[in-house]
Amino acid sequence: MAKSPVNKPKSDVVPRSSRGFFSGLGPGLITGAADDDPSGISTYSVTGAAFGYAPLWTALFSFPLMTAVQIMCARLGMVTGQGLAGVIRSQYSKWILWGACFLLVVANTVNIGADLGGMGKVTEMVTGIKAMYWTSLYGVLIGSLLIWSTYDTIARTFKWLTLVLFAYVAAAVLAKPDWGAVVRATLIPHVEMSSEYWATLVGIFGTTISPYLFFWQASEEVEEERKEGMVTLKQRQGTTQAALKQSRNDVMTGMFFSNLIMYFIILTTAATLHAHGKTSITTAQDAAEALRPLAGKGAYWLFSLGLIGAGMLGVPVLAGSSAYAVAEAARWRGSLSDRPKRARNFYVVIAAGLALGLALDFAGFNAVSMLFWSAVLNGVLAPPLIVIVLLLTNDKKVMGARKNPRLLSVLGWITVVVMTSATVAMFATWK
Repeated sequence: MAKSPVNKPKSDVVPRSSRGFFSGLGPGLITGAADDDPSGISTYSVTGAAFGYAPLWTALFSFPLMTAVQIMCARLGMVTGQGLAGVIRSQYSKWILWGACFLLVVANTVNIGADLGGMGKVTEMVTGIKAMYWTSLYGVLIGSLLIWSTYDTIARTFKWLTLVLFAYVAAAVLAKPDWGAVVRATLIPHVEMSSEYWATLVGIFGTTISPYLFFWQASEEVEEERKEGMVTLKQRQGTTQAALKQSRNDVMTGMFFSNLIMYFIILTTAATLHAHGKTSITTAQDAAEALRPLAGKGAYWLFSLGLIGAGMLGVPVLAGSSAYAVAEAARWRGSLSDRPKRARNFYVVIAAGLALGLALDFAGFNAVSMLFWSAVLNGVLAPPLIVIVLLLTNDKKVMGARKNPRLLSVLGWITVVVMTSATVAMFATWK
């Protein structure tokens, strides 16, 4: 049984809120932006093209759900001083621990392959150079950044990379949507009883509420504490109400940013592709190519470059979350703050995740299909992991006086019910 956390003040830590709003943001913002990886962008593009403005309500609906889950993960990391896998290891059997890690690593590996393949395809589209070269280059570049750079440099780089996603807001404006129809679709939910619609809905939930983000969020809160000098577990255990409030604001900002980008990608493809009868695209690359004659070269370039930037942010988070989970589960030393010699196994997991993702692309698996179906896979796997997060963050032995407020628990269980129901409906309507 894990020792109950001591909720002591950390007076030696300068509150992030005192450093200015943007500089005070950290794991929550990065997590939110990484949520809009190429798999997510493809899912939103397919959604807008197939169903027009109708699914815009999902951005508003999913915001409180994804925010609640990520706040719980952040609180777990801050109070226990460990990542999610580390807490699972201390509280549950090895079967649950390694089962959760297995589901995470499988989903992440497919997602990495899909994202790298998508980045390569869209770069081929704009340069004419074959995607296989770009896919390899992106894999090596991302691996080098994670292995040879420091956590502080990585965190700063990721924060600035989030700005690339505003390209999709600009692309939406250039698309000249019907704003009246946009407002109606945003405020009035629309549901269709078809397998295509439910698969798309599961994909939307899966790419906004993804298992890898749960592990990443908790681990990055721990990394932030390590950066402030709390290198031992005992030093990291416990937190203050002020720190929890700052983390909550960080997470809410990141999740709002994530859903804002989701909203404008659906809006862009609905206003252009769906409005002109192009409803059968299968990926974001198709969307970008189709945008050029409909919304002009500006929207085309913004859409394409946004996807590449999103991949440079999303793939490291996927590989990193797998490494954190496996290292914590196996009791290995593992942190992006450590040099490779001191955390060899941790970095081997990162390299293996990238290599296996690349192998899926070179083995002939269709990156186009993987982009969408990796989001659906995340949607199917997320509910059982959310249940584990809920049980842990409502356990007084784990969280002490910082266990979940009632609202977080209610939103968490609603998330489980909604995602499970969407998955059941998808299989029930499957043709």
